[in-house]
Amino acid sequence: MTGNSPDRVLIAGAGPVGLICAYRLARADIPVTVFEREDQLLDDPRAATTHPATLEMLAEIGIVEEVKERGLHCREFYFWDRPTGEIVAKFDHQLLADETEFPYVIQCEQFKLSQIVLARLQSLPQCEVIFSHDVTEVVQSADNVTIRGPAPDGPFEKTGRYLIGADGGRSVVRHAAEIEFEGFTYPERFVVFTTPFDFEAARGTTYRNYYADPDEWCNLFKVSADGPPGLWRTVFPTDINQSDEEVMSDQAVQDRLQKFFPKDGDYEIVHRNIYVAHQRVAHRFRKGRVFLAGDAAHVNNPIGGMGLNGGIHDAMNLTEKLTQVWRGEANDHALDVYDIQRRTTAVEFVQAQSIQNKKRLEASDGESRKKNLQELREISEDPVRAKKFMMGSSMLESVRRAATLG
Repeated sequence: MTGNSPDRVLIAGAGPVGLICAYRLARADIPVTVFEREDQLLDDPRAATTHPATLEMLAEIGIVEEVKERGLHCREFYFWDRPTGEIVAKFDHQLLADETEFPYVIQCEQFKLSQIVLARLQSLPQCEVIFSHDVTEVVQSADNVTIRGPAPDGPFEKTGRYLIGADGGRSVVRHAAEIEFEGFTYPERFVVFTTPFDFEAARGTTYRNYYADPDEWCNLFKVSADGPPGLWRTVFPTDINQSDEEVMSDQAVQDRLQKFFPKDGDYEIVHRNIYVAHQRVAHRFRKGRVFLAGDAAHVNNPIGGMGLNGGIHDAMNLTEKLTQVWRGEANDHALDVYDIQRRTTAVEFVQAQSIQNKKRLEASDGESRKKNLQELREISEDPVRAKKFMMGSSMLESVRRAATLG
C-alpha cells in the first residue's frame, strides 16, 4: 500500500460513486485511496439509466462520450396499461433540448461506468484503488479519520484527512458513524429477469417502458450488454407470501412473462435476480470528517432509475466542495452545505418521485387507476406540462434546486 501520508482522502467502496469521487479528487491533485472489499470490480447487472442531468456531469469530467459509446441512446419512455395493452403516454426528452445538451438518456450498465472510471484512475499518480480490503472499523478525531479491516496479508490500518463512505446500502461507514438510516422497506421483493427477446421488434416498445397493472406492475428496459443486439430486463414485484424458490422457478418466470408479454414458446432467460427494495435516507450525510454518498446515503425503489444517478450527483457535489476546502478556497461550512443540498434533494425529489412512480403503476382501485392513467395521458399531450414532468424525471430540476440551498 503506497501513499502512507495521512494527508489524503479515504474512500470505502469502488462502485461508480466511490470511483467518481476518487477521479474528481485525483484530477484536482488531491491524494486519495479507495478500498474495496471485493477482489475486482463486480459486473452484475444493476442500474443502467443515465439521465440528462447526470450526462452533464459525466461530460464535465470528460467521460460522457465513452459512456455513450458503451450504452444505448434513448429519447423516449412509454407508460403502458397492461390489461388493455394500450400506450397511455409517450414522453420525448427532446422537449428538454433548450435546457440541456443531452435531451436523452443513455442506457449504460453501472459496471461499465465503473470500468471506464477505473481505467482513467490508473493513469493518475495521486490515486490508488486497493481491492480485497474490507473497511470494518472507523475512528475519527478532530484532525483525521482512521479505518481498519481485514485484507489478504492481514489486518490493515489507514489514516486520512477525510473519509467518504460509498460502500452501499449496508454501509459499514454509516453504521460506524452511528448515523440513522430513516425510512421503510417494501413488504414485497423485486425480481429481475433478463432475456435477449426483442420486445421492440415484437411489441413496439421503446428502450424504457413502465407498465401499470392492478395486480403486478412491470418495468421493461433495454441495455447494450455485450451487444448488439443487447438484452432486455424486466422488473416485477413479488408476492410476499412466496418463497425465493417459488418466485425464481422456471415455471414462475415463464408464467409472469407470458402474462405481460404473451408469445409462442418460452422466453430464454440469461439472468435472474431477486432483491429487497427500500426507501431510506441517512439522517445526515456528514458527521465530522466522515461523509456518505450513493446508496450509503440513500436508497429507493428502481422505478424511474434515480438511485445511481443520485449517487453520482452526490459524488460531484461533495468532491467540488472538498476540493475547495482542501485548497483553502472555502471554509469548513462548505462541507455542511453538501449535507444540506444532497440530503434535501434525496428527500424532496428522489424519494418523493420514486415513491409516486411506484404508486402510479401499482394502483389497484379502479377509480385510482383511471385517474392516474388519465393524468399521465393529459400531461403527455400538453407540451408545457410534459416538459415540467420531464424536468423532474430527468433530474435537471433536482440539481438546479440543490444549487440554491445552503
